[in-house]
Amino acid sequence: MPIVTGETITLRRRPRVRGWAAIVWRALLLISLLVLMIGVHWLEREGLRDELDGHVSFLDVVYFTMISATTTGYGDIVPVSNNTRLFDALVVTPIRVLFLLIFIGSAYMFVARRSWEKFLMRRIQRGLEGHTILAGFGTKNRRALEELIKLGADTSDIVVIDSDEERLDIAKELGCNVMRADAARDETLRAVHVERARLMLISAGRDDTSILICLTARHLAPDVLISIAINEQDNEAPARRAGADIVVNPLNFAGLLLATSHGGQHIADYLGDLASIGGKVQLIERPVRPEEVGKPLRDVADAVGLRLIRDGIAYGFWRPQAAKLEAGDVIMEIKPTDPNAPLPTA
Repeated sequence: MPIVTGETITLRRRPRVRGWAAIVWRALLLISLLVLMIGVHWLEREGLRDELDGHVSFLDVVYFTMISATTTGYGDIVPVSNNTRLFDALVVTPIRVLFLLIFIGSAYMFVARRSWEKFLMRRIQRGLEGHTILAGFGTKNRRALEELIKLGADTSDIVVIDSDEERLDIAKELGCNVMRADAARDETLRAVHVERARLMLISAGRDDTSILICLTARHLAPDVLISIAINEQDNEAPARRAGADIVVNPLNFAGLLLATSHGGQHIADYLGDLASIGGKVQLIERPVRPEEVGKPLRDVADAVGLRLIRDGIAYGFWRPQAAKLEAGDVIMEIKPTDPNAPLPTA
């Protein structure tokens, strides 16, 4: 399901002119308007009066045009004919306003906005603690963000790193912190304080790029939980050697879902429910509670216990280890999305 940021979906295009090219185009526009005004004033020079010598030269026309465009107006050269006054009122005045807008817009683009963005970035960086980093914002991480939001994650605690401005715009509209940068570079991950992050989701589109990002992140943050999406099964082992805690192969998972049709037509639907917060049931992983210590896994409250993880080893509900929960165990259980619904069967 695609992310919807409003009631309507609109087509957007990346700006064709950026940076100094935009300044050049604005300068050309200003020069063109000045040339237009000088030309008209020269043709209508009979409608101007020079209070100093009574003669209006080409230099006087240039001078009058410049002070008119900049709203200075010393009063030494003034329009006296109706045509010239009409031109100044209906053409020069709007151009004068346009000049101001162009100057203010340029100053904002190259000075104020960059200074403000740097200030905001430093402020955001100081508050990053226990956050989630999404390296790459293609289809997989976009879907992951949807699920995080449904699970109640605060988007202000999520940082999205991508090189595509349009993708970042989507994340920004959802309230995420965004950075247009290369997530495989040390300075990028240092800037988002990967060492203080709780979770990092990596899906860069290419397996080699994702693995390189994983290596960089693990080098800078030995303790952060890293989940990586890869496309080729042969790259699962390199991804784990790069430091990934969780390796997901969407193609393999899709194949498994398709294969479940052999066992029955409803199995794939049930697995889909488990995988999504929008399903009727949820697959939950949590630490054992103090009041559950000593009890069997089958007696967990308000859920169906499936598996426990003890010292990094998984034990199914049928194993003898599941007969008595211990402090430090991690439980995997199924519980209904609606707390008033009856418990599902395992």
